[in-house]
Amino acid sequence: MAFAPGTPALRRHYMRGHELSRVWVGHVAADDEQGLWLYFATGSAWRNLGAADGRTFREVPFRHWGRVEHALYDGVWNGDVLMLHPPDAPYSVWTFFTAGRHSSWYVNLERPGVRWRNDDGLVGLDTVDYDLDIVVAPDRTWRWKDEDEFLDHLAVPENYWCDDEAAVRASGADVVKLIEAGAFPFDGTRADFRADPTWTVPTTIPAGWDRPRAW
Repeated sequence: MAFAPGTPALRRHYMRGHELSRVWVGHVAADDEQGLWLYFATGSAWRNLGAADGRTFREVPFRHWGRVEHALYDGVWNGDVLMLHPPDAPYSVWTFFTAGRHSSWYVNLERPGVRWRNDDGLVGLDTVDYDLDIVVAPDRTWRWKDEDEFLDHLAVPENYWCDDEAAVRASGADVVKLIEAGAFPFDGTRADFRADPTWTVPTTIPAGWDRPRAW
């Protein structure tokens, strides 16, 4: 299922079961042998799951998460980012830009993304975020991110959506090898990316955002 550059696209995160937790809206930047590249601009609409009482996800102790009512909240995305989803990879690599210049990479360890397409031409990718991340500077120095949160969530398996800690850590270790070797995509590929000037920043989530999960 190939996606044409410029096509409106969604990236969606899921938690346990079929609960939708995050929705980004942007554009397909490229779809090639390296993977699917999705671009999300500062100012884009997005949705993020929290508690129905107004608390954010992180403000709810995770041991209580399964006992509170949830709600999706509208927000405005901050950070121009090009997200690479290599074929069948258990991670995505996000290239962030500040004032048009590459400012960092961010490795999101996740379930391999599954693509979908609506009859009206909207496309998307669905995944599950496993919380543990890697932040990478342009000089390829790196650090783990959210390891404490990952461990906190693993301690409540009845609420958590990650069933294999070892697999997630192994995926992270594999990416670290690429970082330290300066291998793709940490070799500067698309670090000079510029969004097509004809792409408007999407300020609303398009119809079809709540379609069934892709797997």
